[in-house]
Amino acid sequence: MSKKTEKLAKLRDQARQIRRYIVSMVGEAGSGHPGGSLSATDIVTALYFDVMRIDPQNPGWPDRDRFVLSKGHAAPVLYAALAERGFFPVEKLRTLRQLGSPLQGHPDMRKVPGVEMSTGSLGQGLSAANGMALAGKLDDRDYRVFVLLGDGEIEEGQVWEAAMAAAHYKLDNVTAFLDHNGLQIDGPTDVVMSAEPLADKWRAFGWEVQEIDGHDMEQILSALARARETRGKPSIIIARTVKGKGVSFMENEVNWHGTAPKPEQVEKALAEL
Repeated sequence: MSKKTEKLAKLRDQARQIRRYIVSMVGEAGSGHPGGSLSATDIVTALYFDVMRIDPQNPGWPDRDRFVLSKGHAAPVLYAALAERGFFPVEKLRTLRQLGSPLQGHPDMRKVPGVEMSTGSLGQGLSAANGMALAGKLDDRDYRVFVLLGDGEIEEGQVWEAAMAAAHYKLDNVTAFLDHNGLQIDGPTDVVMSAEPLADKWRAFGWEVQEIDGHDMEQILSALARARETRGKPSIIIARTVKGKGVSFMENEVNWHGTAPKPEQVEKALAEL
């Protein structure tokens, strides 16, 4: 087995484990957002377990790469990645949404080590990422900033103001992912408020655009490598994904946007994973 094949296999196994944590923690909490957490799992896994320069023992390291979960309701995938990466004990995942737990329904940068931005009010994450990236350039630091957007979220006007600003300031240290699963809380995105043509829009706003399968680990890593080499403009990776990916009865079902599985459904999902 080649080193590349071995790395991809390890990342896929890691993603499977994170999906198990997502299902378990949301099920135990009795509330949360499994669908969009599962669709983003492969992207978040690639970032935290291969690409990003981070130190779990020193979360505030000035030269660390930053990740902003703009679609903050997908907090379970972020918490699972942070725990697996060593920012806090895995056992704490069981306290999701419990009274007094730092693991709130949306991430809080004041309470959870490794969380770079408190998010949940949709549309704001790219603006925050721009600020981090601009600060890095002003301070002559070479860290990179990654941000994950939801495709329902980009109906927010602030996203496009931030897109315009990132291109204007030539923030080539910003890489955005669009978790393009095609569903939002009220239904299909193209029915609620179509943002198509997506790739053309981002290009028109001055971004380097790539379109990939957001569940193909090799494509994710290749796109991130290309984004790193892009100069003079920000990059966006439009990742086609499946809401609820990995759990057959959740896949492409809009009702699993913000519904917690019951104990028997948790058991069935974990068996599949």
